[in-house]
Order: sequence, then structure tokens, then C-alpha cells
Amino acid sequence: MTRLILLDSDRANRSMTPKPRFPAEMIASLRAGGVVIFPTDTLYGLGVDPCSETGLTRLLAAKGRDRGKPIPLLLSEGGQVDRWARHVPPAAARLMDRFWPGALTLVLPADPGVHPAVTGGGDTVGLRVPDHPVPRALAAGLSGAITGTSANRSGNPGAWGSAEEIVREFTGAVDWVLWGGKAAGDSRREGAGNRPGSTVVRMIDDHPVLLREGVLPFRDIVKFLQRG
Repeated sequence: MTRLILLDSDRANRSMTPKPRFPAEMIASLRAGGVVIFPTDTLYGLGVDPCSETGLTRLLAAKGRDRGKPIPLLLSEGGQVDRWARHVPPAAARLMDRFWPGALTLVLPADPGVHPAVTGGGDTVGLRVPDHPVPRALAAGLSGAITGTSANRSGNPGAWGSAEEIVREFTGAVDWVLWGGKAAGDSRREGAGNRPGSTVVRMIDDHPVLLREGVLPFRDIVKFLQRG
């Protein structure tokens, strides 16, 4: 059964509000392999505990994709990076200080302990601290991170206009839906444009390589690093 929790949309979208509180049974269910849909500062995310084999298997089934594609992680705070990345180049650390919390996903060398379903069988992991209290609080209740792939079936848009739409789409595939109104990056919102997700950058040593242009313009990242 999919359970819907309606969030205060104003509080849910303010990054400086106190940490949200969730039912203890929800956090317990996520630790046991449950799946939750939640709002972020870009799109709605599909979340499981990244240390849970059951949760990751269910996430891939809900998305309708195989294990060859990596799953980004949302962190509770920047201090969690060393738990998931084996190396953080100096330039990456500068970008974290400047753009986190925010819409920048950094792809870094993965710690050997990161589940292969998260890395897609590769040797890197995508990490971000979102500018939104809900995913940060969820991550803090788990292992310091929660998966942050967009809440959509593979190949379909990740934007939702109502709680009813998202529940109808994922009934039976997820256990919880946290609805806080349209996400900030919903491409149907006025001024959102066609780049609703986070900007994804892979760090090769101290050189940023753009993998996906999103809300944060890549030119801003390059200019910041060039300032030295």
C-alpha cells in the first residue's frame, strides 16, 4: 500500500526551516528496503537507503531500468562526502563550498564500499547536498544519504502537477509519497525552462567535465574555478 503524507508546501520549500520530522515507521521501513517519493529543490526524487539491496532492487523496478545506469545520492550535509567518495580533488572541494547546498551533482571516485547498483557497476558516484530540508532530513535518518534519482518511469518526464498523479503512477511500487506541491524545477512552472534537474559535473583531477546541464549554468562553475 502506498501512503501519502501532505507536507506544508511553504515549509517544505524553505531550505532554512527546522529539520522536518517524519513518522518513525517511515524511516524504519526505508531502512528495511522501503521506497519513498519526496520533493527536492529541483524535481521529485525516488528514494531508498543506498545501503539496502532490497531498496535498490525495488527502486530499479519502479524506474523500469537495469543496473547499468548509476543512481545519484543526496547527502544530509557536506561532511558525508568522505563516506561515499574515496577521493575529493581540491577543485571539487571548492565547488562544494560554493554551490552546496544547491543544484550541483559532483561525480567523484566511489568508495569501494558503495553498492554497485549505485555506481551502475562503474567506479564513480554522483553526490549532492540539496537546498531542501526534506531530502536532507531523510538522508540523516538513514546512512547520511538517500538515492536522488528523479521520480519517474525511465523515459517519462519527471514532473508532477498533483499528489494524485504521482500516487496513481507509483501505487504498489512505492511505500510513501511526501507531497509538498510542485517541485521548484518542474518544467511546467513559469520560468523553469527545459533544464529542471541538477547540473551534473564529473571531476577529472581538478578539471570539471559537464555530463548534464541543469538548473545551475555550467559557465558559472567554470568561471568560479578560473578565479582561482
